[in-house]
Amino acid sequence: MAVLLEDVVKAVEAWLKILKKPEPYIDPNLDPVLIVPGIAGSILNALNGENGKEERVWVRIWEADHEFRAKLWCKFDPASGKTLSLDPNTSIVAPQDRDGLYAIDCLDPDMIIARDSVCYFHEMINEMKSWGYQEGKTLFGFPYDFRQSNRLKETMDRLAERLEAIYTASGGKKINVITHSMGGLLVKCFMSLHSDIFEKYVKSWIAIAAPFQGAPGYVTSTLLNGMSFVTGWEEYFFVTKWSMHQLLIECPSIYELMACLDFEWEHDPLLQIWKKIEDDEGNSSAMLETFTPEEAVSIFTQALSQNELSFDGVDIPLPFNTAVLHWANKTREILSSAKLPSKVKFYNVYGTGLDTPQTVSYGSVDSPVSDLCELPLLDATYVNVDGDGTVPMESAKADGLDAEARVGIPGEHRGILKDKHLFRIVKHWLQADHDPFYNPVNDYVILPTLFELKRHQEKGGIEVTSLKEEWELVPGDQEDLNRQPVAGSISASRVAEDRSSAEEARATFVVHPQSNGKQRVELNAVGVTAGGA
Repeated sequence: MAVLLEDVVKAVEAWLKILKKPEPYIDPNLDPVLIVPGIAGSILNALNGENGKEERVWVRIWEADHEFRAKLWCKFDPASGKTLSLDPNTSIVAPQDRDGLYAIDCLDPDMIIARDSVCYFHEMINEMKSWGYQEGKTLFGFPYDFRQSNRLKETMDRLAERLEAIYTASGGKKINVITHSMGGLLVKCFMSLHSDIFEKYVKSWIAIAAPFQGAPGYVTSTLLNGMSFVTGWEEYFFVTKWSMHQLLIECPSIYELMACLDFEWEHDPLLQIWKKIEDDEGNSSAMLETFTPEEAVSIFTQALSQNELSFDGVDIPLPFNTAVLHWANKTREILSSAKLPSKVKFYNVYGTGLDTPQTVSYGSVDSPVSDLCELPLLDATYVNVDGDGTVPMESAKADGLDAEARVGIPGEHRGILKDKHLFRIVKHWLQADHDPFYNPVNDYVILPTLFELKRHQEKGGIEVTSLKEEWELVPGDQEDLNRQPVAGSISASRVAEDRSSAEEARATFVVHPQSNGKQRVELNAVGVTAGGA
């Protein structure tokens, strides 16, 4: 019996070894990576100054709107450049668990239903770990209070400390920085203000979907109407658009995303309003008025002149904040003067293929606006340009830096972080693929969509092989795409010296015009072999 029991135990142990997860792949030769998120891309905890208790306030589903108003609503302090929570006992902190990765992975770890809507760098973190990166060794995150200015001294100091700590922990290896969205502005501010530290510790910087010249349509509608972090039915269980609006009016980070005034836009971002006009006889009509980004400030001021919120029984005026705008203008000056250190490589990935708001319109011929204070209650319509749905392509491409490469990928602003093609490019730029021949600038094959291979023997020892394939390609420069299908063919033949065998192959291909940021390629090939193998 004892022998049988021992055999059973050994069998169970063997079974458990089979079920045991394999040891994670670790590449010790990789340089460290620091990931910096964009706006609304970090978990935020409210720290109670009286009892030291922390609770997550962004993102959460249960009592989300109530806790958001109580803990995150804030007022800007022009003396310090910092936005402070209305509750004096509350301070906001970004958790640093998992070396900063926890706070930028899944923004609500407790969510089960619709979890994809709050996953941020989750797929990229898992992908990079499959390449050999190790949390806390070669992979780190930099969460931060995204309400604050991108040049806030506290944030800049923390980033400097973070870079030095990673550099030291890795034995003096320089760091590859990956940013998404507004995280690119934060890093560019740091590079401008602390170029010596940046050059000392940073090897390369990969900016993904960065609004280098602003996100005009997105910010205009945000300042007037607020924004929804999620769309669809999930909105009913989340922070309301109005609550988000009241927060962002006091956030320097939002003002720093406004359209850059000195940038030569291909498509000027405008604010348009159909206004109700009455003549001396009382007859009304509609007139379209158009405002440049600079002129739109007066519209923001009038539209939000009566805006207020109620906090702890007190009504607090919350107009368009010109002090924040002044601070943000200084930030844009810093961004425009940033220079890339000579020893740091810079790469830019921008999103394409989606309608992206550029000009924002309110009212219509049939329903003109009679009072500008109505604007926060109205739905906007948009004149769109190419981009990722949030950041216009021309803004994301205009980094003003000496880039090693700029690559466009069709995709949505946050969804691009799940794109397999992005992973392939980033892997190459990080030198984690060990493939010296891959070139992301002109290699855009995503995956085959159709593959068919057939072989058959004919009389006389002739073997015929036919091949049909279809690919989806992501072109590099959207502007140079052919608008008509392009067809071509190629052939090759070989005959043995003793003429005992012969081979011939012919292929035809058709490249179709762009559709949704992609091109389809059809390939048909036939090979014939006679005689030898």
